[in-house]
Amino acid sequence: MIHLLTAAGADGKILIEWNLVDWLVLNFFPDSVAMTGMLNVVGAILCMILPYLLGSIHPAILICRRVYGKDIRDYGNGDSDFNNVWGACGKKLALSVLLLEVLKSVLSVLFGIFMWKTNGGAIAGFFVIFGHMFPLFHRFKGGKGIACLGAVILTLDPLTFLIVALVFVICLFGARLLTFATVLSSLLYPLILNAFANRGLNVAMAVITALFVVYVHWENLRRMREGKEPRLEFGRKKKE
Repeated sequence: MIHLLTAAGADGKILIEWNLVDWLVLNFFPDSVAMTGMLNVVGAILCMILPYLLGSIHPAILICRRVYGKDIRDYGNGDSDFNNVWGACGKKLALSVLLLEVLKSVLSVLFGIFMWKTNGGAIAGFFVIFGHMFPLFHRFKGGKGIACLGAVILTLDPLTFLIVALVFVICLFGARLLTFATVLSSLLYPLILNAFANRGLNVAMAVITALFVVYVHWENLRRMREGKEPRLEFGRKKKE
């Protein structure tokens, strides 16, 4: 019987990784090709739908509306990310939002891994980010999903996260442009993943994610090209 969720071991042999889909097939439908295919399809769909719905829940929008009675998307850069909350509502509220953004991303990836192991985690990781960018519950106007992306990478592969984070920090302190650091590290993410941890659908999902990161930052990239994107000031007091 052919299992769709496999990974190559160090000796080149194909290893079957535990997941709910394969467990159901092995224990209840070991000789049914039709049920094997159907369960794999159902597992993949669940790894898309549930993380997307979880990603569509925006802590920034809900908390700021509850605490201040305002829509965070009407302030600052118009995003519903923790960095916009930081500027509009303060760092304490922003840190709470950041924690919840990371939590929903980690839970989504863990759910995907439980359902369909590495492939499921990769699919779930993309869709929780997609849900954050285009949330169903908030008229498809969300944030840029960078905290979600970082949490997804960390959960899927800590080594890749460390390398991507290092690239991000170097670019951020070198250029002092958040957009530049974000987009470049996102574009390099699939290459780094392919070099150090090429497993299943991870690289394909990483490529698609990077393209969406570029898309949601397109206006920022245009301003950066025109020299209008604000630079960050580290350890300096802004002049009045």
